[in-house]
Amino acid sequence: MEPVLFVIPALAVLAPLFARGVSRWIRIPIVVFELLLGILVGPSVLGWAGPSAFMSTLAALGLAMLFFLAGSEIEFGVFRGRTGRGAVVGWMISIAAGLAIGWLFAPGDAAVIIGIALCSTALGTLLPILRDAGELRTPFGLAAGAVGAVGEFGPLIAVSVFLGSRDPGPSTLVLVLFGVIAAIAIWLSIALPRGAMYRFVSSSLHTSGQFAVRIVFFVLTALLALSIALDLDMLLGAFTAGVVWRLLMRDARKADREAVESKVEAVAFGFLVPVFFLYTGLTFDLSALLAQPILFAFVPVTVLALLLVRGVPSMLAAPAGSSWRDRVALGLLGATGLPIIVAATAIGVASGVLSSSIASVLVAGGMLSVLLLPLIAMRIRGSKPTAAAAPSESSLA
Repeated sequence: MEPVLFVIPALAVLAPLFARGVSRWIRIPIVVFELLLGILVGPSVLGWAGPSAFMSTLAALGLAMLFFLAGSEIEFGVFRGRTGRGAVVGWMISIAAGLAIGWLFAPGDAAVIIGIALCSTALGTLLPILRDAGELRTPFGLAAGAVGAVGEFGPLIAVSVFLGSRDPGPSTLVLVLFGVIAAIAIWLSIALPRGAMYRFVSSSLHTSGQFAVRIVFFVLTALLALSIALDLDMLLGAFTAGVVWRLLMRDARKADREAVESKVEAVAFGFLVPVFFLYTGLTFDLSALLAQPILFAFVPVTVLALLLVRGVPSMLAAPAGSSWRDRVALGLLGATGLPIIVAATAIGVASGVLSSSIASVLVAGGMLSVLLLPLIAMRIRGSKPTAAAAPSESSLA
């Protein structure tokens, strides 16, 4: 038996214990412990576990689940106002700035990967932080959600167009085809008789049928399969699946919706998402950085680039009348990135476009952004965790 099959579940148990242990002094997202523990037991340090095809598949499902949850949390109403426009314009500035910086360091296809990485926001990472702080439905939280949604969906489109096996022209046509099919799925979810879906869901909430969880995985795998068949990034399908699921449950009673969400989050944050972050740490190429210690100096530079490229433009989405604290906090949250960075750099390394050392620097910068920026942002914002938000697996995966 491969050691990784035992090591990953064991670390998944330890991570929340460490997070709870230090929470009396400082609230550190669980994902930070998952990444660090993965690095510790990986080939670059202790060597207790190595890459595994089975764990790699589970990690990919965990990443897909993270994007599914992000899509299911989108508040579409916010995009009709000033905040939504600011989020979109801010991301357009980010992608232009990211590509410019990419060309400075690595002209060619590598510049595209660097640009996409720098213009991303880890919405799936931010949502549990906002939820635990009681900010999810406040104007500030909605603005952060809009910034994160654009900062995940925009890079996914860019990945599908520029990093696929096709030229940008054909890739765009395929992307349009995916959009048409996704739009049909969304229309069907809206066209269902009002309340029909959630009545059936509610009837199986406490039975072995568990229809809610089964339909979630059906919608998720169907759109994942579609995106893979069209040679698009699978995360685009996962994100769209989350949107479809949200619309399917639009008329559910709050109690029923929360019951379903708790089951889905149990599968996500209790199993699949921790595997993704732990496996990301385990497969992180620390040796590439150790071989060239000068590269460590570029890790904080990457965080600074995220702040300039993604953080500053994110402030455009601040609600009217926001204080400087809110704007700075929103910028810090917008600059928090990791999943897209991991996905884009993995594509770059696999295709031979990006060197392992540059990929390691970008991923390490993403890890550092997750460790520092949300913590600083919520301190500046002055948010206090709600009573129900004791450290848990949902804070934060």
